[in-house]
Amino acid sequence: MTCILQIGPLTERFNRTLAAKHEVLPAWEHDFDALLDRHAGRIEIVVTSARFGCSEGTIERLPNLRAILSFGVGYDAIDMAAARARGIVVSNTPDVLNDCVADLAFGLIIDCARQMTRADRFVRAGEWPSGGVPLAMRVSGKRLGIVGLGRIGEAVAKRSSGFDMQVRYHNRRPVEGCAYGYEANLAALARWCDFLVLTCPGGEGTRHLIGREVLDALGPQGILVNVSRGSVVDETALVAALLEGRLGGAGLDVYAREPEIPSALFELPNVVLLPHIGSATEETRLEMEQLLLANLQALLDSNELLTPV
Repeated sequence: MTCILQIGPLTERFNRTLAAKHEVLPAWEHDFDALLDRHAGRIEIVVTSARFGCSEGTIERLPNLRAILSFGVGYDAIDMAAARARGIVVSNTPDVLNDCVADLAFGLIIDCARQMTRADRFVRAGEWPSGGVPLAMRVSGKRLGIVGLGRIGEAVAKRSSGFDMQVRYHNRRPVEGCAYGYEANLAALARWCDFLVLTCPGGEGTRHLIGREVLDALGPQGILVNVSRGSVVDETALVAALLEGRLGGAGLDVYAREPEIPSALFELPNVVLLPHIGSATEETRLEMEQLLLANLQALLDSNELLTPV
C-alpha cells in the first residue's frame, strides 16, 4: 500500500476518506521530525494544502517522494523549484473554487463601498437612535481594476457586468482576445479605478506588488480588495496608508502572516477583515476534496495527474 504523508488536517470528512483507503501518516498528530526519521523512506506522496505547503527541507528528506497533491489553487507555499529538480509532480484544485472566491471578492466590494459591516456594528451597539451612519459610496457604474486576470479574475469581471462597471486589468502581458482594457502600468490602473481587486498568484514574483506607490495612486477614495495572497501587499505600507487617510478602505481575506493580523486594522471602520474564507462553502470544499482524491486515484492508476501545476 502506498504511504501518504498528510502535512495538515483538512475537513474531517476528507481525513476519514483518505485514511479509510490508504496508509496515511497524519503529521499534525506526531512530532514531525520523528515521524520523518521513522518513515521517510516509505513516503511516496504528500497531501497538503495552500495553507500548509511543502518546504524544500521536507522534500529533501523524502527520497522516494513522487507527488505532492495540494488542496487549494495557490501553490506558493510549496517549493516548486525543489520539486521540479527531483521530478516530483504537483497538483492543485483549480476552477472548482473560482465562483466562490469571485463571489466573496464582489461581496467585499459591496461591503466596503456601502459600509455594511460598519452599519451592522452601529446597529448592534444601539447607536441608531442617536443618529445615522455616514453616507457611503455607490457601487454601480464605478470603475473596477483587476490585478491578475486569470480564472478568478475573469469571474470577478463577469460579475461586474450586473453593476454596469467599466473594467481594466493588469497582467504581466495582455490576455489574448480579452474584451477588457489592459493596463501595463499598475500605478496607472490604480489611479484610474475606484476598486482594485487582487486575484493574482502569490510567490516571489508578486511579493509586495502592491506597495506605497500603488496605494497612493488608488488614493483616499479608492478601495483595495485582496482575495489572492497576503504576500502580494506590503502590509506595513497598507496599514500606514489606511491610518494616514491616503487610502479610502480595504476588504481583506488574506494576510502576510496568517492568522496574525496587524492590530491597527481592528479599530478602522473602513476595513473589512475576513479569516481567509474565499473557498469556504460546503459545495466548493466538497468539490476541492473530490478533485484532490481524483488526482490521487489517477496518479495511482496511470501515474498521471488530472490537474498538474
